[in-house]
Amino acid sequence: MPRRRSKSEQPGAPLWMVTFSDLMTLILVFFVLLFSMSAIDIVKFQAFIASFQGIGVLEWGDKPLDEVQPDPITSIQEVASGQEPRPPAPDYTLMEVYQMVEQTLAEAGLEDQVTLRYEEAGVALDIQDRVLFDSAKADLKPEAKGILDPLAELFQRLPFQIHVEGHTDSRPISNIQFPSNWELSGARASRVIRFFTEEHQLDPHKFAAVGYGEFRPVAPNDTEANMQLNRRVVMVIRAKDVFTEEVLAVE
Repeated sequence: MPRRRSKSEQPGAPLWMVTFSDLMTLILVFFVLLFSMSAIDIVKFQAFIASFQGIGVLEWGDKPLDEVQPDPITSIQEVASGQEPRPPAPDYTLMEVYQMVEQTLAEAGLEDQVTLRYEEAGVALDIQDRVLFDSAKADLKPEAKGILDPLAELFQRLPFQIHVEGHTDSRPISNIQFPSNWELSGARASRVIRFFTEEHQLDPHKFAAVGYGEFRPVAPNDTEANMQLNRRVVMVIRAKDVFTEEVLAVE
């Protein structure tokens, strides 16, 4: 004969199971919040994606990813091409990069010839064109070596990309070699990069040449002094990712 249900018994799950389900839900929400506030390691993420494209994480060896972190600039390209990945590069904060450049300039006595500043992309070095080039020319002057040599040693140690920008004033130029200021500014940026890669054998993948012509002035082109300020070469150490990580760490 079936047992008769007492009035105190309720249909459905026991009361303790409802409490247990609430506890599990809260724990799940807690870990989801932790994950949402965490920062993704770009190098590991790229390696993870590359493993699904036939590259294979295990091609880096039998060490865990925490111990093997190639240079993020060319790591995936090196693995894809079968090259031996470079040793992991040091992690520098934006302030450390700035201080390294500042120390290099001080040791070489270049504080008066190279202006150092922060910018959105990282750390920028401004060099007036008269220090590196003759007027309307893109050939480095002999004394330019004394400025670029210390910077080459510094760039060798930094794992970041470096954009070399050429800027001119608004006075037009038109000849067979340089039909406009676009060509002149681009040629000057390229010539500086060639010095680093040919004279010091720096990795060409670290550099990019940009010619802005007269279209990014820092002063009105209404006086000779202002036009001199606009004629410059800017080297930007692109440490923006490091800057972002610092901001996230502060928040």
